[in-house]
Amino acid sequence: MIIVFDAHCLLCSAWVQFLLKHDRRRVFRFASMQSEAGAALLAQAGLSVTRLETLLLVDGARSWQHTAAIFRVLDRLGFPWKLAWIMWPLPAFMRDAAYRWCARNRYRLFGRSDACFLPAAEDRLRFIDSKVDALNP
Repeated sequence: MIIVFDAHCLLCSAWVQFLLKHDRRRVFRFASMQSEAGAALLAQAGLSVTRLETLLLVDGARSWQHTAAIFRVLDRLGFPWKLAWIMWPLPAFMRDAAYRWCARNRYRLFGRSDACFLPAAEDRLRFIDSKVDALNP
């Protein structure tokens, strides 16, 4: 499973760091939307890098956005994170509206870095840079 994220966003980078710490089975790989790989995955899902308001979770030919992506990621982390599904009964239009508001305002609320997030040496292999690797996991 590949997570496409905004490497300039401090909230998004913190999310990736959280996943690196808690993904003990090493299920997830990562591609920043600023990379060739991330841009290719976004395009494949019909999304544009400009004005992006979601992270993207890609699993083969399937992809998820907004809160559906978050729930699936937390589910794969196992207990206690999979308890997030308790929020699933909330209507998607409400969950996703709150998510999109946060995403639109992420730089103002959480900050922005001029430099992209750089993973620790032991995690570098989990990050995808090339378009070829992204489209042929």
